[in-house]
Amino acid sequence: MSPDTPLTEQGFLSEPDALTQTDTLSAELAALKARNRQLEKINAALIERVESSSPSPSAPYAAFEHAVLLADQVRERTDALHRTLDELGALNRRLTAAKAAAEAANHSKTRFLAAISHDLLQPLNAARLFASALEEQLALDASLPGDAISDIMPGDASQGISTPGELVARLGRSLADVESLLGTLVDISRLDAGVLTADVAVFPVRELLDVLAEEYRQLGAARGLELHYVASHLSIESDLQLLARVVRNFLSNALRHVPDGSMRGRVLLGCRRRGDWLEITVADNGPGIAEHQREVVFQEFRRLAPRQDNEQRGLGLGLAIVKRITGLLEHPLSLTSTPGRGAAFAVRVPIRQPASVVGSAADASSPGPPCASPLAQPLLDTVIWVVEDDREVCAGMQSLLGGWGASVYCADDAEVLLQQAVTAPQVLIVDHQLGEGQPDGLKQAQRLQQRWPGLPVVVISADHSAPLKARARALGFGFLLKPVKPLRLRQLLVNCR
Repeated sequence: MSPDTPLTEQGFLSEPDALTQTDTLSAELAALKARNRQLEKINAALIERVESSSPSPSAPYAAFEHAVLLADQVRERTDALHRTLDELGALNRRLTAAKAAAEAANHSKTRFLAAISHDLLQPLNAARLFASALEEQLALDASLPGDAISDIMPGDASQGISTPGELVARLGRSLADVESLLGTLVDISRLDAGVLTADVAVFPVRELLDVLAEEYRQLGAARGLELHYVASHLSIESDLQLLARVVRNFLSNALRHVPDGSMRGRVLLGCRRRGDWLEITVADNGPGIAEHQREVVFQEFRRLAPRQDNEQRGLGLGLAIVKRITGLLEHPLSLTSTPGRGAAFAVRVPIRQPASVVGSAADASSPGPPCASPLAQPLLDTVIWVVEDDREVCAGMQSLLGGWGASVYCADDAEVLLQQAVTAPQVLIVDHQLGEGQPDGLKQAQRLQQRWPGLPVVVISADHSAPLKARARALGFGFLLKPVKPLRLRQLLVNCR
């Protein structure tokens, strides 16, 4: 048998079966070849299309390399993006934690400011009351015939020994310096913490300026300076305490920088109508401010000029606070100056005059009358109840108000006064923050008003918050901030009678 003969069933294939298998393989091979030719045509067409769209014969390979490079870059950029997102997420978490810590710190600062406003200003308030009472008593004694006071407590300036009046004046100035420094620090801290809000209300501008004019007229007279005041009968819309802070700073700077000695220093506090605005101006005949310094003076920790004497103290924050307060109140602020001739600071406040009096004589400006003389007794025989839990403040109030001729009853609770006082009150003075567990001063005042309807009430507080001021105003109560300024207190009490 030939070697090419296929095997049969017993070991070799039959010839027909072998042919059939060969035909099958040949058919499959032909189909594969046809498929290969088709794929080659498709590949050739794709290559031709790619090459026809590229100016260079090597473009297909370059495109392949570029695609590979792009894929690598995309992968790298994707990995970098993921890393950046992870870092950003971690940074956001840190920022969230830092923000929470900052808010907690601000909250702690707010609580600290509330504590310092009451706990530090409380003894300062008492000292201010005692100093004012002593100053007025000495002035009254000095007005008596004879030289009894000088005989008892002599003073010799040539030997460096001050008279009692000079000592009291120095004590008052020192207390005013402490008050100003503390007030400045509290104000700037409240502004930074964002907790200072305006309590805007309509009030006669003279309610603010009359007291400031008299206060600074006396301060100026002690230095041989002259203050001229031009008042207005218009009403304005603002926050009385914040606006007082602005005008007080203007006046303090003016008195500090006007000349004393051979050339008499003059300061003007006046009002002028500017359309729907009232412009409150403080002008002086001091050295003035150079043009290149007019923006600098409103920056923090910048002073207008070096201190002229050791009695002038300050942090260089006054005008910076003025700028921020006027911005909060949305009151335009301006400064004009001629070097060598003086400067004028002004703030514009919106007028809120009732339509029935607009254009009447109430619009006219006129010189403001001075307050009652310190030697007078404007509260003679006036019965005043004082609700205050600090014994030193009570004693200071009794000394000051008693010097004004009032009969004063003081206790730490209204119920105690109801039991002990023998005369009904004509005016009530209450501290807002009383002892722990006691109703606040406003609630106690309301309780006494139920017994004596129409009883005038003056609230005294170290709390600068707008809600408290609005609450007192809604109840018809007067409101003063600590430390109490005696002139302001006296004017309020005289108006209450």
